[in-house]
Amino acid sequence: MLVILICVFFTKLFSQQKGEFKNMALIKGGEYLPLYSSDSQKVFVKEFYMDIYPATNTDYAAFIKNYSEWSKNKIKRLFADSMYLSHWTSDTTFNKNVAKSPVVNVSWFAAKKYCECQGKRLPTNAEWELVARSNQTQADASKSKEFNQWVLNWVTKHSPAVLPNVGSTFKNYYGVYDMHGLVWEWTYDFNNALTTGESRGNSSLDNSFFCGGGSFGSKDLNNYASFMRFAMRASVKAKYSVQNLGFRCVKMKK
Repeated sequence: MLVILICVFFTKLFSQQKGEFKNMALIKGGEYLPLYSSDSQKVFVKEFYMDIYPATNTDYAAFIKNYSEWSKNKIKRLFADSMYLSHWTSDTTFNKNVAKSPVVNVSWFAAKKYCECQGKRLPTNAEWELVARSNQTQADASKSKEFNQWVLNWVTKHSPAVLPNVGSTFKNYYGVYDMHGLVWEWTYDFNNALTTGESRGNSSLDNSFFCGGGSFGSKDLNNYASFMRFAMRASVKAKYSVQNLGFRCVKMKK
């Protein structure tokens, strides 16, 4: 009888944990070297879970219905500029052809709140970049000329009027989609090219800048995509809402 009860307990526990991390991929820890950093300034990233896809318009609409203060007509201008959800037709509706597209025109404050309400958070730059440097078969494809060129080809293109659905790009080594090729993404901390540790614990940082990027970090001066990401991050503030800037969430492994 005792054995049965123990089995039932662990079965329930496993089911709860599995549901808690539904549609998330486990990311093994590793080292990340920020742009403009020496080898001695590598950042160690602990194991965590990341959303397989960026948040969609449908996902965000469900969030708005529960937290109406973050709707386009109620949000305080302190937390978002006038472009916030400008592609939506009302507080909770949008053109059906973007239902499964990544939500954009969302400020850092709003993206952060969304993740918190899911029991998650925005990824740090180091976490995001660690995942973004992988291609379909390699955890670290930062030395792959083919992969670098593919990323560069994307970041130099104009975003389409209607964004493709999430999952439109390749599934990377970790099982995560759309790190490149769909939208740029917010991260918790600002420009990782100038940080050397977990920025959330560094009170000296200028927390008016928080944008993530469309490429992966590198010291390689030939990696133009990294510098384009650097420029993108340096050009925005937390209240900005940009038409090709979305987000996804992460959660620490227990």
